[in-house]
Amino acid sequence: MKMLAFLLLGCGVCWGEMVDECRPSTLNIPGASYPCVYPDHRATFRLLAPDARKVQVRVGKDFDMAKGEDGAWTVTTTPLVEGFHYYSLVVDGVTMADPATGTFFGSGWENSAIEVPEAADVDYYLPRDVPHGQVSQRWYSSRITGKWRRCYVYTPPDYDAGKERYPVLYLLHGWGEDQTGWHIQGHADLILDNLIAAKKAKPMVIVMDNLNAAKPGEDGSIFFARWLRPQSAEPRRGLAGFTGATFTEMMLNDLVPMVEKTYRVLPGRENRAMAGLSMGGMQTFLTTLSNLDKFAYIGGFSGSTGGRGGFDPKTSSNGVFANADAFNKKVKLLFLGIGSTEGPGAKAFSDQLTQAGIRNVYFESPGTAHEWLTWRRCLNDFAPRLFK
Repeated sequence: MKMLAFLLLGCGVCWGEMVDECRPSTLNIPGASYPCVYPDHRATFRLLAPDARKVQVRVGKDFDMAKGEDGAWTVTTTPLVEGFHYYSLVVDGVTMADPATGTFFGSGWENSAIEVPEAADVDYYLPRDVPHGQVSQRWYSSRITGKWRRCYVYTPPDYDAGKERYPVLYLLHGWGEDQTGWHIQGHADLILDNLIAAKKAKPMVIVMDNLNAAKPGEDGSIFFARWLRPQSAEPRRGLAGFTGATFTEMMLNDLVPMVEKTYRVLPGRENRAMAGLSMGGMQTFLTTLSNLDKFAYIGGFSGSTGGRGGFDPKTSSNGVFANADAFNKKVKLLFLGIGSTEGPGAKAFSDQLTQAGIRNVYFESPGTAHEWLTWRRCLNDFAPRLFK
């Protein structure tokens, strides 16, 4: 009962006065004034928890909250980077979501999130008065995993009104996220709506599936929230145990055939692109570089292959880069995107590919790290390059 009362009291974050300059995050539940964001990108968080002894907000790093006479805990952070950020509350040692916001699946569990707006004239991922496509769910049976799976599919404006067939982009999330990520956190549908309306990108179908794929008897739990259980009691998971082989097999044998049977899409490698963020980028390279007969467009957003542990064009990725002319004839686009604060790895890899004669496009998101704003910007630059 005490926990129930605490959760109900948490809804009190929407009560009380706030500083006029601090604007509620667009991800708050209706009527919630906190968290709010200042013009200089500081954010104020508030939680009504009169019986708590210690409360922190974890947004990139931990910020200790101070308790007021009304039992509300508040803190104003240092300036945050523009864009979408997961965060959580730590109340007397218990990590939990903030009842004042929606929840978003990331890092292996349902997080709260805050949106720090970009400049006022930046709206490429926001709804505009343009024709809009449709995002729907599609259940399908996988023979490889022996399970029913669910993907999200974006169909462009006018899809339902016509008979045209479209190229396909298979777009993957990162570690600890799922097939909802690109639609909910990334706004992929709105980005494409706006690009298509501006005639900057070709109309296309986008398929967003879940990286979590395992055959019967395999441990497919790659999305594991480390703080939910003692680490010592769990096997190594996440990237340590990730090979990507089962997802590739499932994608080629189950997902792609289902899409080409169900939707009006164009077959053939020239009409297929694959891209992903972070671990989804790694999966993209694992899948496409061993199947260049099936994909002509490749994108890695904060996720690449060949750069780690040294790059040798003759041997890396099973020698796929050894013959630059042959690679360039097959691959119409090899895209490497990264946030400017993520380090030099992607740029170094891009330079090594260029030196080896491999054509590639390097994109850098200014001022961002391993976060959704980086990946929104990557998609906004990547999509117009497809299916030319």
